[in-house]
Amino acid sequence: MADLSPPKTLNFNVGVLGHVDSGKTSLARALSSTASTAAFDKNPQSKERGITLDLGFSAFTVPLPEHLKESCGERQYDSLQFTLVDCPGHASLIRTIIGGAQIIDLMMLVVDVVKGMQTQTAECLLIGQLTCSHMIVILNKTDLLPNDKRQAAIDKMTKRMHKTLENTRFKGCPIIAVAAKPGGPEAPETDEPQGITELIDLLKAQAFFPRRDPSGSLLMAVDHCFSIRGQGTVITGTILQGSLSVSDNVEIPALKVTRKVKSVQIFRKPVPSAMQGDRVGVCVTQFDPKLLERGVVCTPGSLLTLYAAVISVQKIEYYRGALTSHAKFHITVGHETVMARISFFNRVLLASEDGDCNPTSPEQNAKSFSFDWEFHHLDEYLTCQAEDGRGEPQQRALLEFERPVTCPPLCLVIGSRLDSDIHGNACRLAFHGKLLEGFEDKNYIETALPRLKISKDKQKEGAVERVIDDYTVIGRNLFKKETNLQLFVGLKVTLSTGETGSIEGGFGQSGKIKIRIPEGLKEETKQLLSSSSKKKGKGGAKNESSKSEETKPDAQQVTIHLNFKRYIYDPQKKMVQS
Repeated sequence: MADLSPPKTLNFNVGVLGHVDSGKTSLARALSSTASTAAFDKNPQSKERGITLDLGFSAFTVPLPEHLKESCGERQYDSLQFTLVDCPGHASLIRTIIGGAQIIDLMMLVVDVVKGMQTQTAECLLIGQLTCSHMIVILNKTDLLPNDKRQAAIDKMTKRMHKTLENTRFKGCPIIAVAAKPGGPEAPETDEPQGITELIDLLKAQAFFPRRDPSGSLLMAVDHCFSIRGQGTVITGTILQGSLSVSDNVEIPALKVTRKVKSVQIFRKPVPSAMQGDRVGVCVTQFDPKLLERGVVCTPGSLLTLYAAVISVQKIEYYRGALTSHAKFHITVGHETVMARISFFNRVLLASEDGDCNPTSPEQNAKSFSFDWEFHHLDEYLTCQAEDGRGEPQQRALLEFERPVTCPPLCLVIGSRLDSDIHGNACRLAFHGKLLEGFEDKNYIETALPRLKISKDKQKEGAVERVIDDYTVIGRNLFKKETNLQLFVGLKVTLSTGETGSIEGGFGQSGKIKIRIPEGLKEETKQLLSSSSKKKGKGGAKNESSKSEETKPDAQQVTIHLNFKRYIYDPQKKMVQS
């Protein structure tokens, strides 16, 4: 008896990224046979300007290539569907690009063959490096090159692109030349695209069996939402993790509501369920679609809503600005972009511990933060090499969001300066990292931050004013008159002559202190101090102003050094000495 089960299609997501006007939408249109609901920019502003403002989706299906039949294992597929995610190239829409790049298996970087790499091409390449491991470079608009010089120009640009990609994860990736829309957007549809058949063959050859895991919590990236009267609200998007089935309950975190799944479609074909990597339309019980144009849908209760977070952080080498603590950046986390204040810190390692370099796997990432560890505050991101030459030591940062964000655990975080000149040629992507710990309590400053042991080193310097006896001296200029000296009682100090002592308390009302030297003063120290006091002459100490004492210290004076650290988030502001 013949098998009447419907053909099984493997979905493979291909991101189409590149600079504005490089011809990405024309390329997607030339490749596609089935346009999905979000395809080809319904935005009226986009039609007017001829550029992509939102993520467009479309697809085409080919028979399953031979090399994939072997890697599918028990899961039998008949065909391979390429879902094209057309990301906007306009600089101000980088938020959308980052959202799109998180759902792709392979990236097509579209480059205008005449103009070569441009600012946003470079930014798209960086986003690709953070979110994707496979890439094809498309040299588009070859129809603009003169016939007699066309091949030479293509060869020159191919060579230049290979050189650009040499130090990236995409070194040696395939480069192909096409003309997706000969004559430009206004040209008649009769002009056949050039090189598209060869590109489809290349895509088939480059396709691999993507990691697809139906287990775990559902997370679906939503890119479009609309109502069907009498049926419910349809959400279209891509399943990033887990799976969903008809009759499941799903949560829409942005609206704080749960809805039941009534039906599921994959490119207009009804299916009972869908899993990670599938591009789906999901009909759920009614809600106002205008409230959720873009966002996420998940298993109820599976996502975090964070007011602050600790992340691992790595600077993007092409970012020219400084990364300083307390600065504000645009943070893309999950599928949201929000402003946040950043504070950098690194781990204080014990002598017995190995170096603390950046994690290279999710397992390492999960182990790269603990509230039990000691950390040191950094005024800015360190770009030095680790002592063992293994690259930069791992640095972490605290992000404090201007509004709460919803995201999965251990997700990618990208920091950028989207307010910088969009027409400039500077890279606006500043750093990237992974979410290590999230704070879901609105009052995290009181409830969570005191657990974070980040210290700042403090140094104070003063001078010995006079000797009381062999074991006691009076110090000045360490503290201001108004300082509460009780906080410092018992702290250890060191004299420039080598003796160590401890602060016993204040002396008088002007911020002077009494210091006890348990081992006693050395003979040479006593001589130094007595000769120093003789030099001042009779009554010299009284006549000299405290300002001149500070600014013109006697060459023979003995200085006092006080070193301690303070934990930034300690509500008691205690001083600690090692």
